Amino acid sequence: DDQIERERASQHLAGGCCALAAIYLMGKFYVANAGDSRAIIIRNGEIIPMSREFTPETERQRLQFLALLRPELLGKEFTHLEFPRRIQPKELGKKILYRDQNMNGWAYKKIEEDDLKFPLIFGEGKKARMMATIGVTRGLGDHDLKVFSSNIHIKPFLSCFPEVRVYDLTQYEHCPDDVLVLGTDGLWDVTNDREVAAVVMEVLTSYEPNDPCRYTMVAQELVVRSRGVLKERGWRLANDKLGSGDDISVFVIPLGGPGNYT
Repeated sequence: DDQIERERASQHLAGGCCALAAIYLMGKFYVANAGDSRAIIIRNGEIIPMSREFTPETERQRLQFLALLRPELLGKEFTHLEFPRRIQPKELGKKILYRDQNMNGWAYKKIEEDDLKFPLIFGEGKKARMMATIGVTRGLGDHDLKVFSSNIHIKPFLSCFPEVRVYDLTQYEHCPDDVLVLGTDGLWDVTNDREVAAVVMEVLTSYEPNDPCRYTMVAQELVVRSRGVLKERGWRLANDKLGSGDDISVFVIPLGGPGNYT
């Protein structure tokens, strides 16, 4: 992240990205995630999560706590409190549900003038945004990112530190169909873990266990199915739902060596 900042100054480059990395070292896989990409292991049909997404929803309490400690980062335009909906001026003095950095559930409070500011976190699911700007809260870069039409910087709330999970390959005897799947959010927006596992098994069983191309074909099939087919109403999946409109990158990494089925 520091290197990107230096390049921003010297080469006038802007922008940012998420990061998902898998490192094999001395019999173990280390999977590090900073962003909203995802990694899963599929072992003997079982799904083992190897990451979790970092979004305004999943990191709500961290973001609210930072905003509480450093209210100047909110630029007098945002409140660190979260409400189920936007509050209208005519509701001043009434009671409404809210939650702060210490709460998992909700409580009631009387609406005050400060509560009319835009919430630090607003929206649900893929529509959740921090400061009405960004939907992911960890990653690299974005040093110049600001709230639209303001001088409020987003970067202080973005973390470049990944969460690392470890998988010990020596604890299990893996077959050629056991894989680690790494995918950007373009895949997971429209395809869940179970559907990915089904595609993995479907494609792998159509190739010989010793065929090294089988893993590349799985990755290709996951991309194609998540993108969908171009129809009159846009890109559509097999169930006629909208295909992914985001970039889709997929890696499928075998955990077991080549061998024959018995």
